[in-house]
Amino acid sequence: MSDSLGVPTAGGAAAPDFSSALTDKMGIVITQISAERTVATMPVEGNTQPFGLLHGGASAVLAETVGSIAANVHAGTMGMVAVGLEISATHHRGLRSGTVTGTAQAVHRGRSTATYEIEILDESGKRVCTSRLTCMFLPDPAKS
Repeated sequence: MSDSLGVPTAGGAAAPDFSSALTDKMGIVITQISAERTVATMPVEGNTQPFGLLHGGASAVLAETVGSIAANVHAGTMGMVAVGLEISATHHRGLRSGTVTGTAQAVHRGRSTATYEIEILDESGKRVCTSRLTCMFLPDPAKS
């Protein structure tokens, strides 16, 4: 099964549309969605700092995007939504071109919070950034 963007989803249920103006601007493409693991790609081109290297903030946007999507899939099973509580990012190497892939893997999925480790790799599989995101759950405002 896939969501409205054609993204494969776990369990056969259609996922909500997680696209946004920011993900569109950054060129982020979601390729897999589940509460346990979410994956997306992002081009380096257009997401660089003045010296031509992948901007650390762009890596943080990719990390928060995949982690938040995974957390929202989990929160949705309880009628809640997930919002970012804390994010950290360690940048291991710079890139000037290509595409990076961000993979959020669940570390903890609870009733009020979820934590994900996000690995961002270059096209050769080398780690560019390691991030950790914790989200807290709130009542879904659409259901209030």
